[in-house]
Amino acid sequence: MCGVNGFNFRDENLVQKMDQVTAHRGPDQSAFWCDEKISLGHNRLAIIDLSPRGVQPMWDAAHEVVIVFNGEIYNYQELRSELEVEYQFNSQSDTEVILNAYKKYGAECLNKFNGIFAFAIWDTRTEELFLTRDRMGVKPLYYFFDGARFIFSSEIKGILEHVVSREVDRQAFNLFFQLLYVPEPLTMFKNILKLPAAHYAILKENKLEIKKYWDSAPDFLPCPKKSYQQTVAEIRETFRDSVKHQLISDRPVGIFLSGGLDSTAVLGAAVEFHSGPIKTFSVGFKDSIDPKKFNADFDLARQTAAYYKTDHHELLVGPNDIWNEIEQIVWHLDEPNFNPTAGAIYLLSKYAKQSVAVVLGGDGADELFGGYPRYYYSRLMGLFLFDEKRVLRFLAQKSDHLEKIISANIYHPTQAAENLQQRYFINAKNRPCDFENYFMRIDREGWLADESLLRSDKMTMANGVEARVPILDYRLVKLSETIPVKWKFNLWQNPKNFQGKKIWKEAIKSYLPEHVLNQQKRGWFTPMAKWLRGELRAPVYEILQQAKQNITHFNPEGIEEMWQKHLTGQVYNLNSIWAIVMWQLWYNKFFKKM
Repeated sequence: MCGVNGFNFRDENLVQKMDQVTAHRGPDQSAFWCDEKISLGHNRLAIIDLSPRGVQPMWDAAHEVVIVFNGEIYNYQELRSELEVEYQFNSQSDTEVILNAYKKYGAECLNKFNGIFAFAIWDTRTEELFLTRDRMGVKPLYYFFDGARFIFSSEIKGILEHVVSREVDRQAFNLFFQLLYVPEPLTMFKNILKLPAAHYAILKENKLEIKKYWDSAPDFLPCPKKSYQQTVAEIRETFRDSVKHQLISDRPVGIFLSGGLDSTAVLGAAVEFHSGPIKTFSVGFKDSIDPKKFNADFDLARQTAAYYKTDHHELLVGPNDIWNEIEQIVWHLDEPNFNPTAGAIYLLSKYAKQSVAVVLGGDGADELFGGYPRYYYSRLMGLFLFDEKRVLRFLAQKSDHLEKIISANIYHPTQAAENLQQRYFINAKNRPCDFENYFMRIDREGWLADESLLRSDKMTMANGVEARVPILDYRLVKLSETIPVKWKFNLWQNPKNFQGKKIWKEAIKSYLPEHVLNQQKRGWFTPMAKWLRGELRAPVYEILQQAKQNITHFNPEGIEEMWQKHLTGQVYNLNSIWAIVMWQLWYNKFFKKM
């Protein structure tokens, strides 16, 4: 796992500056290579083949193609066995497997890889720059292109080392406050874009072509071609194989362990393939007014660690622990993020780095197997809506609330609706007949990729830790699309007793101790709403005061009213308050301090 940087002209000093500002992603080594039409930089976090032979930028043996790569190819050993017949290898790295697979298959090599990745290859034979991103969007890749200069980086701050105009993207601004994330390809910086997940780009002679190479949509509607029990067995075996491959590392590996089903299952499967106690890491919260509410998962994780006899590490964080690091958190995120858990992940990653370089997590099962109650409630609405309005009922902030806090000069109330309609409901192909499976796909391609996975990548890589997500193995994702909703959750039940992920639980139940197996679904929350009324009241209000002065973007009277209603407990306004705070801190960091 690393950081990649580059552009389509020669400037050794500039590519080194990009490497310096993103060095946290690869603290082990930085290197660059330049030619007349290309500059490539790389920050190395050595995970596979720790020797100097694994250094990047890396050339193939014939010195025809060169790569900078961020990520891991989990099936690289199998691919290497196929490629060794035809190509020479000088290292034991997965990076060299990518190079030779590219030489043999071209862009089709992407369909051979099982992994998380963002990489760029300069092909001296054709003078083409080939860039791509993994299927699920676990690893980020940003670019700027003005028709002449093409600049790319693992982080926006790398691109900002160049002379590029800094302007808030109005569309992204509205989408952020309506959806609480910025959908690809947009970023909060106008003219700096994300390469979408499951896409590749080719730059040749200053012409940029972007293509999609993979789609999770099945070739048929989700009708069971196998029995329920056959499908359970397939889920279990695919999951086990994913965990087995994602444990491959030449550096210590740990697991971020919550009290939930999914990270527990990852641990249970890992025990089968790992010799000796596995290092596990959990985060809880200090001085919570309701320890049962905010630390229930933390306590369950402790029981799970004892059950599996892990080398368990616990971290308790309080409001000042997060606020003392808030400037660094904002800088590492690159863009505003509304989710207060970012601070906890950042601190847990910093703590875990003392022991490991790689962590596995339990992300993705809810979006694959129907874990969120919104899918059940969506089912109840099935006779009324089958378009973006149905999604917005569950994912969008209320318009009458937003129009009070956002300046009328910039507010576009239908921005989220237009985005979802254009992306998912106009000429949509391979849309399943049951809406809830489609809803899960929308969540995976939107919320999961552009908020959750992006937040996780930035907060772990800020501390030079590689985060892996075995449940999001593309084979499991593809399989999940073929499973009917009735196998994921009961279609008609008491909403108060909603239990999603039915078939997933059946597949992983052998890994779940009794204290985890029958737990009610809980989200992971920080006590931030309480902290805003207590320890963080003064510093947060100071940032809100700055936002109130930013009348280009916000309505000061609306912010004050929202704040007072939250303080008195009249309305729970945490999402919007923290979104404004993080946006304003981001604006201060990247615009006012230019």
